[in-house]
Amino acid sequence: MDRSNQMRRQIAVMRQSLFDQGFLDEQFIQLEELQDDANPNFVEEVATLYYRDSSRLIYNLDQALEKSPLDFNKLDNYMHQLKGSSTSIGAKKVKAECTQFREYCRTGNGEGCIRTFQQLKREYALLKKKLETFFQMKRQVGPGQAACRSK
Repeated sequence: MDRSNQMRRQIAVMRQSLFDQGFLDEQFIQLEELQDDANPNFVEEVATLYYRDSSRLIYNLDQALEKSPLDFNKLDNYMHQLKGSSTSIGAKKVKAECTQFREYCRTGNGEGCIRTFQQLKREYALLKKKLETFFQMKRQVGPGQAACRSK
């Protein structure tokens, strides 16, 4: 098997593991379906925008969690935005943490918010690292493998 076929297989396995391990959901597949020859890097561009916007929200959340007393409305508002962005790229685990965090905001559980936020940051960083590797490998192979859709 030649090198590029080997890479393609590796990419397919890596992509599948992102779903199997619960990092991504169907929304990511829908983004991939919008990618075509005219927009060969569409998914990567969307992910880049997501990380740019969400890192600002995470910074704001970090700052807001330092305040005493906690402003649960403000925290919930930031987390609502982060959940929306995470949903739009299919970041399943991050979205789940956002939902949990918002539940703690609703009940005024500051301890729960802080704990969930730490977990969210771990999931976020892990997904970012995995997606960066995934996109990097895809760039090495080049276009032409966007057509391998697994349903």
